[in-house]
Amino acid sequence: MKLHIHDAPYPGAPVMVLSSGLGGSGGYWVAQISALKTQYQVITYDQRGTGENQAELPADYTMAMMADELHHALAQQGVTRYAVIGHALGGLIGIQLALSYPQSITALVIINGWLSLNAQTRRCFAIREQLLSSGGPAAWNLAQPLFLYPAQWLGEQQPRLEAEEALHNAHFQGEANLRARLSALKQADFTQTAGQITQPVLLICARDDLLVPWHCSQMLHECLPTSHLSVMPWGAHACNVTASDTFNSLLLDGLALLLPDAAEERYKEMLCKKF
Repeated sequence: MKLHIHDAPYPGAPVMVLSSGLGGSGGYWVAQISALKTQYQVITYDQRGTGENQAELPADYTMAMMADELHHALAQQGVTRYAVIGHALGGLIGIQLALSYPQSITALVIINGWLSLNAQTRRCFAIREQLLSSGGPAAWNLAQPLFLYPAQWLGEQQPRLEAEEALHNAHFQGEANLRARLSALKQADFTQTAGQITQPVLLICARDDLLVPWHCSQMLHECLPTSHLSVMPWGAHACNVTASDTFNSLLLDGLALLLPDAAEERYKEMLCKKF
């Protein structure tokens, strides 16, 4: 699996692995990379079966397989300790990594995640799957922004949305792969195991998220013994894109709380450069 490993801002900088949602693209994190890379070593990747990591996925694809693939790819690059910042499906991958490889995970950031699939989320995906069956990838991609973005933002961003839609149509991951990944997402259930996670966790959600209701993060918070919850008033499912300044502030402040030793090391490094 190909990874994009950005230069570390200083020796020993904490590693942040960014894992996107069902789209699978590492490019989803453009608005966060610049904010993170001055303090952390950032790693992005296209999930298996998407983008640069094309592969034919098995029909019985699971969340554990997704986590194993990422963990082994990082290990091959000598990355053995890292935090995971995951959006939706990417957050579930982070949870699975914390359960399967607890010695490797320093912290988790889960954006609009869940313990098990909420009825509202299931309904949204059922609608989209019907569109995929009847209208193909073009219909799937045409409907996607409705589930990701606030209505006002949608109305103001038509040229951008049209460009994104064309890009997604041109680089569609394939119906079989999409259905395999979606099946893994729908079957993932951490209601009985999330309490085993001991790493510090930051949960960020948006109150106006249509796809994943914000109380799913509240339920995660109640199950994760070392978690902090931040609820954004606006931004919808892709709040890190639509309200990136607010999101990035919450993210950086939260990481400083989750990794206080790293923050202290960064402060020392800045002092050394100054004097």
